[in-house]
Amino acid sequence: MTGLATFSVMDAVMKSASIDGGVYNAMLVRAGIGTALMVPLWLLTKNRWPAPATLRLHALRSFAAACMAMLFFWALVRMPMAEAMALSFIAPLIALYLAAVMLGERIRPAAIAASLCGLCGVIVIGAARFGEEGSLAASAPALLAVLGSAVFYAWNLILQKRQSLIAGPVEVALFQNLFVGLILLPAAPWLAAVPSPGALNDVAIGAVLASISLMLLSWGYARAEAQALVPLEYTAFVWAALAGWLWFGETVTAATIAGTVLIVVGCAIATRRRASDPAAPDQVPTVP
Repeated sequence: MTGLATFSVMDAVMKSASIDGGVYNAMLVRAGIGTALMVPLWLLTKNRWPAPATLRLHALRSFAAACMAMLFFWALVRMPMAEAMALSFIAPLIALYLAAVMLGERIRPAAIAASLCGLCGVIVIGAARFGEEGSLAASAPALLAVLGSAVFYAWNLILQKRQSLIAGPVEVALFQNLFVGLILLPAAPWLAAVPSPGALNDVAIGAVLASISLMLLSWGYARAEAQALVPLEYTAFVWAALAGWLWFGETVTAATIAGTVLIVVGCAIATRRRASDPAAPDQVPTVP
């Protein structure tokens, strides 16, 4: 739970930095600062250089994380934190279908019903967003960005458990910062700009918080069953709502709460282990 709360505070400072200096600059500088912070810690813990297969997994998850974060922070600049977090909760439902494609898992009828429930939650939040913005052209981009982020997040969830079982928390945090930076760096000649002192301060705080959260969550995923972690993951909505209120004066609407309930109920149905199938593998946890 500490890792989730830390991530929500990180989202708040990254939203502030993205408003000030742009999403790309906030992400690039955060990755650089995070790498610089983690290298000494990695050396002090005397970690060995990862095997090629492990490096490939680090790179693959970093690509998913980079796409996820760029889309999410772009949307976060344009909508309340609690609303964006609520929509991102649909990721576990998307992960079920990705697991079917990538891992050959069978989709149960209950999972289809759960998906419809989650979709209704998205529609409730989306309709309220449309009503506030007044036009589809104004509301659709941010909604689509969050849902696109959720697709990459679902892929990230599938990779995350594997990564936590073969790499320690410090290694995970170091190489995710490193690879995200390398993925973003080629666009620097066209997109990079010197951040303002305020934005740089926010990004530095975000880098520290992101690294701490990555280590805490990686440590937790390696030691607990996913089904035990799922209920805790939804507390991210509370942390996001609190951070949005404290940082930006955002309020949580009734539509956002109603949509969140529908999405969470859908996820609970989808991730529930059948009593008749005790050997079923752990479901994928959700991570904000």
